[in-house]
Amino acid sequence: MKQKISNYAFIDGQNLHIGIMDFGWKLDYKRFRVYLKEKYQVSKAYMFMGYLPANQELYNFLQSVGYVLIFKPVLQLESGKVKGNCDAELVLQAMIDYISYKKAVIVSGDGDFYCLVKYLESQNKLKMVLAPSSKNCSSLIKLVSKGKLSYITDLKSKLKYKRSPS
Repeated sequence: MKQKISNYAFIDGQNLHIGIMDFGWKLDYKRFRVYLKEKYQVSKAYMFMGYLPANQELYNFLQSVGYVLIFKPVLQLESGKVKGNCDAELVLQAMIDYISYKKAVIVSGDGDFYCLVKYLESQNKLKMVLAPSSKNCSSLIKLVSKGKLSYITDLKSKLKYKRSPS
């Protein structure tokens, strides 16, 4: 009997959202979850993001299509901007679950994940890094991912959100 491969995805929600929006389109998160499952055999997809009560409908939707959400409280800056950096939470969860997954898919182009990507690659635990685009992918990530790097913008035709006819 063939053993079921169990890969996990660790998604930097803010990096993904902003990186795709910079290119003028929206990601279809439902299709993206299916893509992760079919292309990379991802059985669990964590998404890390700041928590805003006004976004509860979005959170419910993301959970209903198969994401496990991990929140960090957001800070309201004097400028009115909100800050909810979840980098440490993503790295911590990847290490907590280290023995539970065969390979990890890291969804971010943030150079802060250099040490995680480097470590996973050295342990043969890195399946792929999916950065939103080459434009917002750190040169450190490009260097350390050793050919296991793809850009979500290259998948626009598959993953762009298309409003369904009403």
